[in-house]
Amino acid sequence: MAKEQSQLTNGMFTNNPIFVQALGMCPTLATTTSATNGLGMGMATLSVLIMSNIVISLIRKLVPDKIRIPVYIIIIAGFVTMIDLLMHGFLYDLWKTLGLFIPLIVVNCVILGRAEAYASHNGVFKSILDALGMGLGFAGALLLLGSVREILGAGSWFGIPLWGDAFNVFIMILPPGAFITLGLLAATFNWMGISREERKKKKEQAAKKAGETA
Repeated sequence: MAKEQSQLTNGMFTNNPIFVQALGMCPTLATTTSATNGLGMGMATLSVLIMSNIVISLIRKLVPDKIRIPVYIIIIAGFVTMIDLLMHGFLYDLWKTLGLFIPLIVVNCVILGRAEAYASHNGVFKSILDALGMGLGFAGALLLLGSVREILGAGSWFGIPLWGDAFNVFIMILPPGAFITLGLLAATFNWMGISREERKKKKEQAAKKAGETA
């Protein structure tokens, strides 16, 4: 159980695809002008990641190595088309706002990377856990970026006004604001990771000394 929990939380914190691995930067910077846009893009990517991981894991032994990447891309493209049509039908305003970035999920490094590195070598259950961890990490990062930019830049959160226009930093909802916010959050995540590793080493050293003393 601990192993599965570690696998699930790996993509959320320790190995976050955006703040640690710096993958999927195009939708990250372009679609996080608001919390709604960030969450919408994140959930669309999460859905595609889970479904593609399941299918690729199921057919992993049937696909020849020489054509595996084209096959994976076709599978991912099929699920992206499904998500695109569903959002067009049921979430039209969000679909219209995100625009071209929904079809571009096909070439998102996070999805293809997990298909090649994990789903193609592991069973369905483990592949689902991996997709959930990485997908939630990606969606959470987009939501966090979108929330910070919307709160500081527009004085609202999910479109709900928090204060007047007097304290808004308009640059935060512009492209420079995306780079500034991403840089600060990435630095925070990496600092947390370094601190966590240092604490782990200290505990191991303390345990080692205690064993030698005993």
